[in-house]
Amino acid sequence: MKIIRCFPYVTKQITRHRVRSLLTVFGIAIAMFLFTSVQAMNDGVLEATTATASDTTLVVYREDRYCPATSQLPQDYQRRIEGIDGVSSVTPMMVVVSNCRTSLDVVTFRGVPKESFLSGAGKGIEVISGSAEDWLSRTDAALLGETLANRRGLKPGMRFDAAGITATVAGIVRSDNPQDQNVAYTALEFVQLAGRDRLGIVTQFNVKVTDSALLDPVADEIDEMFRTAQEPTATFGEKAFIGRLADDIIELVGFARWLGLGCLAAVLALVANSIVLGVQSRIAEHAVLQTLGYKSWVIAVLIIAEGVLLCAIGGLLGAVVALSVARSGNYALSVEGTSIPIVADYGLLLMGLVVCVVIGVIAGLVPAWQASRRSIVECFRAV
Repeated sequence: MKIIRCFPYVTKQITRHRVRSLLTVFGIAIAMFLFTSVQAMNDGVLEATTATASDTTLVVYREDRYCPATSQLPQDYQRRIEGIDGVSSVTPMMVVVSNCRTSLDVVTFRGVPKESFLSGAGKGIEVISGSAEDWLSRTDAALLGETLANRRGLKPGMRFDAAGITATVAGIVRSDNPQDQNVAYTALEFVQLAGRDRLGIVTQFNVKVTDSALLDPVADEIDEMFRTAQEPTATFGEKAFIGRLADDIIELVGFARWLGLGCLAAVLALVANSIVLGVQSRIAEHAVLQTLGYKSWVIAVLIIAEGVLLCAIGGLLGAVVALSVARSGNYALSVEGTSIPIVADYGLLLMGLVVCVVIGVIAGLVPAWQASRRSIVECFRAV
């Protein structure tokens, strides 16, 4: 209870030196903004590339091809793939992207057979604006992922142009699959004929299997079936396929983790420096507190509390700004037709706050230990 009653004393010490405290808080906020942003990218990479027991989707691509423009497979492969034991559905896709390189603003068109898509691979898609009926009734209609629609400011009824394709927005969709959030689904024939005249040609097949244990056996059987064909295939689990294409992004995010650790080290140094300066200027006050009967451990806790409060204020500020920027910007890293979202949720905010509290405790340990070991006489002699 004595510690709680002393909380106004802690806040008084922080506000006594306003300029120093503000500079420390803003330094912490900047470092935590960078750390939280890096963590959001890392969470997005993990979400998009980490396989789970519930994954049942394979991607059949042209062997030794990467950018969708170079992957061309005969559409009649679909019939042969459907005959494989364990395959529940096959969705042919024609993928066209506005930019095949890594970018934050890529429009990806996915041409699919509309009716079979909604009843099969698109079952998990929720139409949150517009209607699926409008999409089915118009040849040039598109269902836009929520992330893409928000980033481009598009709403149902509006027309937009990208990658040489002009489409009408029929609806906005939401999905747990990150790949559905940043694409425009249109009719397969519409994309095939959009200035390319590629009827009968698709970019890839998305194959659903009845059980996740069948992913590897079915993938091997598909590739063996077309091994000697004119257009051989390379089949991967969806998460593995994304990881293969986004290898550069994964390496970049891996390097950025070191930047995040550097930010934490900067926070630790900032807080420790601020606390050390504050403790040195308050040696006489600590002697007075001891004279009034305050134990050494109470003084140590007050010093640590000062570091925790500074870190919590700065860390919360930086994390909130990072979260706001990520959520309002609807950013996603796209490469070769696949998307890796920047995942920014309130769990990230909580994690940043916890990290800051831990750093505040660590930063205050040494000066708190030194202050608690000084006797009253030593404190007065040091003045």
